Amino acid sequence: MTETIECVPNVSEGRRPDILDQIADAVSDVPGALLLDRSSDRDHNRTVLTLAGNRAGLKEAIRRLYAVCLARIDLTAQRGAHPRMGAVDVVPFIPISGADMTDCIALSREVGAAVAAEFGVPVYLYAESATREARRLLPNIRKGGFEAMASKMGLPGWKPDFGPNAPHATAGVSAVGARRFLIAYNIQLDTTDIEIAKAVARAVRASSGGLPYLQAMGVFLADRNRAQVSMNLLNYEATGIALVQKHIIAEAALRGAKVAGAELVGLIPEAALADRAQWLVPIDNFADAMVVENAIAAAAESRRCS
Repeated sequence: MTETIECVPNVSEGRRPDILDQIADAVSDVPGALLLDRSSDRDHNRTVLTLAGNRAGLKEAIRRLYAVCLARIDLTAQRGAHPRMGAVDVVPFIPISGADMTDCIALSREVGAAVAAEFGVPVYLYAESATREARRLLPNIRKGGFEAMASKMGLPGWKPDFGPNAPHATAGVSAVGARRFLIAYNIQLDTTDIEIAKAVARAVRASSGGLPYLQAMGVFLADRNRAQVSMNLLNYEATGIALVQKHIIAEAALRGAKVAGAELVGLIPEAALADRAQWLVPIDNFADAMVVENAIAAAAESRRCS
């Protein structure tokens, strides 16, 4: 594909295999779009899909994604460790090749308008697509979650960019936008104390005066009986994995805890592995197939052979 844009929709379901299979099937055979990866977490009750393709292919893939998710996910009954405001919680577009950020911003606006018109889901534009500075950061939009969204949308400045000024009864609201490549990276601690994980997260995240371009929160993983620092690296060139690990290890030690493991959610660009020799903690689930350039090549080859 001469034009390649990545799309990483996050959906609020990570526990029911039949539904996850339906979601993956819905987007796996769209012309002009490739499903590169599917990563689910039972504790977070969340699945991250990674797609790559051209604008037309991704628009159709996201339309099909919403159709399945709205039919099968009910946020009034959904619970998990990860904050959520929508059945399809967030849909970011990232330029890879043959397209730039301007193209992705335009695509996010087209998709946001289409989702609101067809499915009645309110859509906020975020990141580089944001129409208000308060909506640039996803946590600002999602604060309070699905349960608080109805009252929040009545406040000044919180009318959605597209769709009704009230959340969908079961699917909530969505954030759609364009951004740089984000690395979703989690570190498990050797403790069950979530307060330690929360304190470590506060110490390292940008919003609390920690590392730039780092989002972090502390959660408890019931299935693994561990506290976790769950993170997004928004600019891996400025704040890479090695630097994050160093600070997490130090902050955990101050609170009597150690790092027990690390994991990647979704894919990682090859350039983000430049500091790999300095990693103090290996990524437990890492495989070469998780490098986005490798995944695109493998998926394209599989499509050609099928």
